Amino acid sequence: MKLAIPKERRAHEARVAATPDTVKKLVGLGIEVVVEKDAGAAARYTDQAYQDAGAKIAATAEETYAGADIVFKVRRPLTKDEGEDEIGLIKSGAILVAMLDPYQARDAVDLYAKGNITAFAMEFMPRITRAQSMDVLSSQSNLAGYRAVLDAAYEFGRAMPMMMTAAGTVAPAKVMVLGAGVAGLQAIATARRLGAIVSATDVRLAAKEQVESLGAKFVMVDSEEAREAETAGGYAKEMSDEYKKKQAELVAKTLKQQDIAICTALIPGKKAPVLITDEMVTSMKPGSVIVDLAVEQGGNCTLSKPGEVVEVNGVKIIGHLNMPSRVATDASALYAKNLLNFLTPLVDKESGKLTIDWEDEIIKGTALTRDGQVVHPALGQGS
Repeated sequence: MKLAIPKERRAHEARVAATPDTVKKLVGLGIEVVVEKDAGAAARYTDQAYQDAGAKIAATAEETYAGADIVFKVRRPLTKDEGEDEIGLIKSGAILVAMLDPYQARDAVDLYAKGNITAFAMEFMPRITRAQSMDVLSSQSNLAGYRAVLDAAYEFGRAMPMMMTAAGTVAPAKVMVLGAGVAGLQAIATARRLGAIVSATDVRLAAKEQVESLGAKFVMVDSEEAREAETAGGYAKEMSDEYKKKQAELVAKTLKQQDIAICTALIPGKKAPVLITDEMVTSMKPGSVIVDLAVEQGGNCTLSKPGEVVEVNGVKIIGHLNMPSRVATDASALYAKNLLNFLTPLVDKESGKLTIDWEDEIIKGTALTRDGQVVHPALGQGS
């Protein structure tokens, strides 16, 4: 079997789908690994390191994809309409494993089916114990939450921890984290390490214990709806308009006292919920900072702009794109391990061939296309 690791071609993407460490393990499974020249350069993995691990280096994308039975990518391949037809380079019958953004790129899913590509969307990984080591959303969100706090501290014009000096005392920064999922919890932990006073909010009452265990204050509207605000997969449900109004009032009141707000709330397949309105931004103290990790899905803050740091009434709003890519070396290492852990159980140790159990919960949860058809129930029948 040939496994291809092409260079990522989408803007703002510095990650790579394999590291020398995972290449070595893939080769150990009897797989021929081909890495495109400079595929890992932006993440600080050299071609020589890949070669030393047992990979072959291909000079072009065409050479990388040619004859590949499996393709590992970080982001979905480019289409002809996007200027470079990567999907067209994938052979019929091949397996594509990547974060394929199927809700936002539904047309691309039909192209995978049309090209007879078996596509697995890693962000659809079910949140079950057996799949934890394959959970790309968790591995990448963890680093996104960490980086968000560092970016906020960089833009913040004051110190984060309390400092007692002969010249006077510097008060600690007050940080509020909106959304206590994986990214939010890491943001809380990072802000606490930097010495800030941290509070957090989430629609899921189940998050209260986790937030408080990290030393932060939990702020939320307690109601029966909040007790049932978590899906079976561990994600937040969309709340009623009445609950949203009450939560917005509580957040508005709390934000006035904060120096930094980190927004992390996302609902799979839907526009990000609005948590910070124009009025809330203007109520914050000059010099305050907001980081919107949901900016690519519409934003939790109404004034954030994708790819920009804007300032409104003295409040800086950070809308960096692809936050995990800003920690590309570690993000690549974790993501590559997720892919390795996904593929390894599928490789028969004796024959070296793939043996896929299509009834397995992990396979059913991530498979988008198979045998020329769109098969994932969340996407419906393809065109």
